[in-house]
Amino acid sequence: MANLPRKSPRQSRSRATAEAVLDAAAHILDQQGRSDFTTNHVAEKAGISIGSLYQYFPNKETILAELLRRDWQRLTARLAETAHETSDPQARLQAWIDVAIDHQFARPRLSLRLETLETTLDLDEEMENLAQTIVTQISATVRRYAPSASDRHVRDVLVICRSLINDAALDSTEPTDQKNLRERLGLAVFGYLDALNASAQKTEG
Repeated sequence: MANLPRKSPRQSRSRATAEAVLDAAAHILDQQGRSDFTTNHVAEKAGISIGSLYQYFPNKETILAELLRRDWQRLTARLAETAHETSDPQARLQAWIDVAIDHQFARPRLSLRLETLETTLDLDEEMENLAQTIVTQISATVRRYAPSASDRHVRDVLVICRSLINDAALDSTEPTDQKNLRERLGLAVFGYLDALNASAQKTEG
């Protein structure tokens, strides 16, 4: 894996320091963007010396990569938590749509800036592993709703969600109507899966 931290913090104090660095990095990236992102700036915002920062992160790219990993982990953890809230496949898929929207719009500018990092930090392998993790998380539920769904169809659901959510987030002309976005995503996802069910029934018939 590229851009890994220098060492993994094990003691609570070390973990707190590393988290402070990531929180400071998130704030700077959110408020000022990558052009003003430096290790000195992050250390100052985190309230630590630059030497302490370098104990964990050898450069700013490593900080950004770890910040992106933390974002991914929070999303997949929330998806896993939501899976236990209902057993109905349609309700669970709708809940996952809600999680994806809430995750994107908790800090929309930061989310978009993190996504741009995916193509600039040599994280292609990790991105593919993440996509496969999410496919694994949701595939059983998708197949309960649409039994003929393949892994490709599950990935299509992810692409539909990500594309519509990102398009809404990029539209800066007015604040995003998240209720309307949820409705549109529901139409897109369930319309796709309903069409898949209809096609399977036609084939069987």
